[in-house]
Amino acid sequence: MKFLNNRIAKILIINFILQSSVQAKSLDEGAIIFKANCNVCHIGGNNIIIPEKNLFKRSLEANGMSKQESIEYQITNGKNGMPAFGGRLNEGEIEKVANYVFLQKFKEE
Repeated sequence: MKFLNNRIAKILIINFILQSSVQAKSLDEGAIIFKANCNVCHIGGNNIIIPEKNLFKRSLEANGMSKQESIEYQITNGKNGMPAFGGRLNEGEIEKVANYVFLQKFKEE
């Protein structure tokens, strides 16, 4: 039984390490896609079109963007001054950008 528990523990640790590595790679890819497509208007988390619709944590929450799914929807469909990226980016790219924005939660200066 002890052998089985040790084996399960090792599998869980390896799974955690691999999953963390995949998440880090996804976050890096999200940053690259963000910089190529979003940075023009959202450099440093700001918004040059509608300043109050920036990517700072407080603003995201105030604008109903407190979940990654909400950010994905916004990226896909656009709204107000933001164009829809659903035709430019595929679902995986949109998910990576939304994950990057959600986890980044730019710090207010």
